[in-house]
Amino acid sequence: MYRVCKNVVLLILCLYSWGSNAEVQSEIVIVVNKHNPIERIEKRQLIDMYMGKYLAFPNGHIAVTLDYKKEHDLRRVFFEALTGRSISQVNAYWSRVKFSGKASPPQAYPTIDAIIDKVATTPSAIAYIPATAVTDELKVVYRFAK
Repeated sequence: MYRVCKNVVLLILCLYSWGSNAEVQSEIVIVVNKHNPIERIEKRQLIDMYMGKYLAFPNGHIAVTLDYKKEHDLRRVFFEALTGRSISQVNAYWSRVKFSGKASPPQAYPTIDAIIDKVATTPSAIAYIPATAVTDELKVVYRFAK
C-alpha cells in the first residue's frame, strides 16, 4: 500500500512539474509586430541581434530586441537553442560587453504577456515566445527546428 501511495504522489509531482513548465516545453518562435515588413530572419542575424553585434533588421531598420528577466526559464532554453551556449556563458558574455561599453543587452521583461504586449504595440520590436502564445497582432519570422 505504501509503495502504491508513494508512486501516485511521485506521478502527481511529475505531472505538476511538467504542467508548470509547459510554456518552456513548447516550440519557441521569433515574432515581430504584424505590420513589420520583415517576413523572415536567419539564425545568424538573430545571434547578432541577441548578442548585441547588430541592432537592425536585415532591411536596415533599427530593431527593438526584447528579452526576459534573467530568472525566466524560457530565456535559458532560447539562448541554448540560439547560440549553443549555456545561460551562464551568455550572462558572462553580457557582463563583459556591458562593462566594455560596446553594447547594451536587449530590454528585459518579466513575463510572456509583457513581451507580447510590447511587440503588439511596437512596430520595430522583435522577441521570442512559445509558439502556443502567438496572437493575431504578431508575425512569426523564425521557428527553431525541433
